[in-house]
Amino acid sequence: MTDRRLLPANGRVAHERLRGQVAAAAFVAPVRARVALPLADLRAAPGGARDRQLLLGEAFDVLERRDGWAFGIAGRDGHVGYLAETALAPWAAPTHWVSAPATHLYPAPDLKREAVDTLSFGARLTVVGTAGRFARTDAGLFAPAVHLRALGDWLADPVAAAQLLCGTPYLWGGNSRAGIDCSGLVQAAMLACGIPCPGDSDLQAAALGRPRPEGSAPRRGDLLVWPGHVALAAGRGMLLHANAHHMAVVEEPMAPALDRIAAGGAGAPRLRRITSSARAGPARSRGTGSAAAPPHR
Repeated sequence: MTDRRLLPANGRVAHERLRGQVAAAAFVAPVRARVALPLADLRAAPGGARDRQLLLGEAFDVLERRDGWAFGIAGRDGHVGYLAETALAPWAAPTHWVSAPATHLYPAPDLKREAVDTLSFGARLTVVGTAGRFARTDAGLFAPAVHLRALGDWLADPVAAAQLLCGTPYLWGGNSRAGIDCSGLVQAAMLACGIPCPGDSDLQAAALGRPRPEGSAPRRGDLLVWPGHVALAAGRGMLLHANAHHMAVVEEPMAPALDRIAAGGAGAPRLRRITSSARAGPARSRGTGSAAAPPHR
């Protein structure tokens, strides 16, 4: 494996399972931590470009801490990169996930109190009790219970999951209600349905579902894949995607959207059928990608 997005090694350290496969000064066992901020940028290098974003409560397996940065592996999909150390806290297993497009954390079980944080669809919480209509977290904060589901209580339809984020502004490398890109939207929708899913569109094209014959008409739930772009067929002749044309997540008529994308040089999409048989437990990347391929969105 040479794709740096999926290779847990940086020359100084490498995952212990890579002993004998890569050069590194030390081979180490990862130490699991969790994201302690509502949103944290996962970067290609310390202070470098954003690859993706991680949400509150998600797992991050740390291989190295150095100069204020943690090098490691995103638990949700195996994406490797750097997080600011201040974004991490000791590991505690989450019990619930945010199933609403967004929610708030409060200092008390009182909706009139000023919220202390805003959380995105997909964020993880460790719930230790209840107080009326609120769930109490292990941090002593409170979230509306109606916005949460227990881990494992997944949604049934990736299209319906993605529709929850309609209107979200487009953000390259984004993974939240505050901003999201095409592959971030697909990943959020798949993970909400318990379907393992990588974070970038080229990896998604390799890992998700099965190919449909060339020339097939898109059906609801199909993944449409172009070089550098990915979308969902929403049914009724509609396409659902985060895109830079609208700078938002939109559901739009498919025919003119396909013409517009083709006119931009992307050509016709490939179709992949996503089935319920793809559903599994913790989401992990199953793609290998290419060292020459940039992270697609």
